[in-house]
Parts: sequence; structure tokens; C-alpha cells
Amino acid sequence: MPVTMDYQLKEQIPYDAAIFPISFFHDELASLPRWNGPLHWHPGFEIATAENGTLDYQVGEKHIILNAGDSILVNGNLLHGIRQISGNTADPLPNIVFSGSLIAPEGSQIYKKYIMPFQQCDDLPFVVFSSENENLKDLNNLIRDIYRCFRSQPPCYEMTVQRNVSCIFEYIYLNRNTLPRHKSNRIQLISQIRLQKMLDFIYRHYRGHISLKDLAGTANVSRSEVGRCFKAFMNCSPIEILIRHRLQTAYKMLGEGIYTIEEISNSCGFNSVNYFRRQFKNQYGITPSAFLKSIRHQNGTA
Repeated sequence: MPVTMDYQLKEQIPYDAAIFPISFFHDELASLPRWNGPLHWHPGFEIATAENGTLDYQVGEKHIILNAGDSILVNGNLLHGIRQISGNTADPLPNIVFSGSLIAPEGSQIYKKYIMPFQQCDDLPFVVFSSENENLKDLNNLIRDIYRCFRSQPPCYEMTVQRNVSCIFEYIYLNRNTLPRHKSNRIQLISQIRLQKMLDFIYRHYRGHISLKDLAGTANVSRSEVGRCFKAFMNCSPIEILIRHRLQTAYKMLGEGIYTIEEISNSCGFNSVNYFRRQFKNQYGITPSAFLKSIRHQNGTA
């Protein structure tokens, strides 16, 4: 399923916390332009695996390269995004998002002793499980077994999933003093909150004119701080993010095959259809007309 977010960039995870607080996803990158997932966040933990490509997994301001076979565990409530940087096909990117209550109830001693310390650890935003590290072979096998369970759902698969996740957290607890630390200072955490507010504003108002003054006001910062936040987290300017979001929205609308180029251009905030055509081709290497034609051909409506 595609990444679905609310206007605070919080991904909407479709699991019932009272029944089985975990969701399994796969093949999401294939549905995203240029196999590039947007920055988002969710309260739950996330485990993801690069299967056959090389991925740039961004967590906060940090970029982690995952090679085929590598997995990553991302802590909750952190901005993160994924971009595939090599491979001839979209990486399946199997991943799970889950609450710590999968292992034990939040008020329990197990939760307080083994889940909360990691959950509240500012200098462990993520843990990488490299496929080249023989000491992590068993953990990577546990992760792959979780994916297998969700795909085939054999008898008692929920118990296997819960057991495997518990083993992963047991490893983290036992190795907590030797795991690589990635300290995020208070300024970085504040910058992340500011960026969330500014991206929220862009995603709400992308159809109209947005100025630096607007973004500065929504995050209560100076115009120069607006640019610094975007540069630190996204390595580009706010206007580039605005245009990119407009183009991503246009890409999705074109994929539905029911709107005209003019309707999409106007709906996505482009004042000129010709400008929209140029920007779309620069971004995706194909004109909107050619892309729309291919979609309608696939749907049998050409």
C-alpha cells in the first residue's frame, strides 16, 4: 500500500493496537516517483530491509546506506524517508511498523525495563543490522522470518512474529552499551519540529502562493532559519520542496488517467501549463502528455 500521511506527516498505520499492533508493508517504492519515499513519521518502531537494491535511508538529518540484505530498526517519532539509489527494479523493501505493546503491555515491568529505555534514548535513533556482519546473521534471519510469516500466515504466525520481535529487542538491551550512538542534540530536535510545521504548511497550501514569510511565520522562526532547516534535512530549498510536492501530486493525478493536463496543472498550483510541462519532464524524464497516454493505454482507455 502507498505511504499515507496526515498533514503533520504522520503516517497512518492501519493496525488495531488492541488486537495485533503491527503492520507489514512491501512493494511501496514501486508506486512512488523515482522510487523515492517522502519524509514522514509515526509513533511506532519500524524495521525495513533492502532486498535487491541500494537504499538511502534518511533518519532525521542522517543518511544511512543500506545494501542488499541490510536491515534497519528506526525508533519512533522520528522523521525518516527512503530513496533507492541503485538497482534496475524497485526494491520490494519489506518492512514492519509496530508498537512496543506488541512485546508487552505499556504498563508492565517488561515494557518499562526493555522497551522504554530504547524508545526514550535520544542517541539511538536507529540500529543497522548489516548482512556482512556474521554476528548479526541470526537477527537478520529473524527479520526475514517475520516477513515470511506475514506473507504466508502459517498457524500461530502471530506468536512467531511476537517472539522474533522480542528477540530483536533482547539483543538491543543486551548490547545497549556497545551499539553505535548517533547523538541528536536539542537544536536538531527543535529543527525537526520546525521542519514538520513548515512541511505541513506546504502540503496544506501547495495549490496557492507560498512565501518564505509564510513558512517563517508557521514555525515562528526567521527566514534564514527556514532555509537552514530545509538545507539540513532535505538538502534543498523550500521552493524546491514545494515544486517537488506539486509534481508528485500531479504524477498521482496523471496515474488515475481521468484528468486533462490543464486540470492537473491548475489543481497542483502551476500558473502556466507550459511551465508545468517543463518541470514535469525535468523531474521524470517524460512529458505529462506522454505519461498520461501511457497510463490510458495500460488502462485500455486510450
